[in-house]
Amino acid sequence: MKLVTYSDQGKIKLGAVKGDGVVDLTKHLPAPPANMIGLIAAWSDIRAGAERAVDQSAADAALSAVRILAPIARPGKIMAIGLNYADHVKETGQATPRNQIWFTKAVTSINGPFDPIELPRASQQTDYEAEMVVVIGRRCKHVARERAAEVIFGYTAGNDVSVRDWQMRTTQWVIGKSFDTHAPIGPWIVTPDEVGDPHTLGIRCLVNGELRQNSNTKNLIFNVFDQIAELSQAMTLEPGDVIFTGTPGGVALGMKPPQWLKEGDKVRVEIDRIGALEAVMRSERAG
Repeated sequence: MKLVTYSDQGKIKLGAVKGDGVVDLTKHLPAPPANMIGLIAAWSDIRAGAERAVDQSAADAALSAVRILAPIARPGKIMAIGLNYADHVKETGQATPRNQIWFTKAVTSINGPFDPIELPRASQQTDYEAEMVVVIGRRCKHVARERAAEVIFGYTAGNDVSVRDWQMRTTQWVIGKSFDTHAPIGPWIVTPDEVGDPHTLGIRCLVNGELRQNSNTKNLIFNVFDQIAELSQAMTLEPGDVIFTGTPGGVALGMKPPQWLKEGDKVRVEIDRIGALEAVMRSERAG
């Protein structure tokens, strides 16, 4: 199932994709959750009703007629792993990490899958990073790698937009990764039964139609289950937490000279069996 948060005639709704339309779960469920985190937390009780609504109901609106929003507007946590594809490690000139390298992105960096991404006034070095994003499905801690799949609610696409000069000012990357609009995710969350093995997915990034990143999630250094096992040793993971799982080679930083994003550039991230997000770069507005 593909679960989506969208706006229709000024109302924010939860839905399930059906063909080129969307079934309004807010309408069809007897006690609809207020938001996607609520749906995730109650999924064991809601799932049968949601599946029945999709099977038995016609789409309530065409996807092209509604505005698709970030599936989770304010995750409790946004965790992201760095240097997790060998070709990306090589292009940065760094050594392959022996341990997982983690940072967080501010929740205010979340952005819709088709909304403009801001080029900050504070920098001229904005970069793209196509990433598969994992959505946690239930509260958990100390998850064994062998059981990590059990706590995954689904997968979505993401762009870990990075302001490189701010990122590299110190050994702590958080500010350079946390500018407003710099964590677009979407267009929906795809449940694991539709994705299958998350380590067999083609992942690409195109800038103005030019293929810049082209890899496969099989090339992750630390795979999805390794990541959940590691994170959950330190922190409780909760429904709706999102994990950016790493980006492959081909980022602007690795080009000679670097090809930083500029006003009007169109950045598209595609992941097999998950979907695509696309945004136009826009200079940060005053105020």
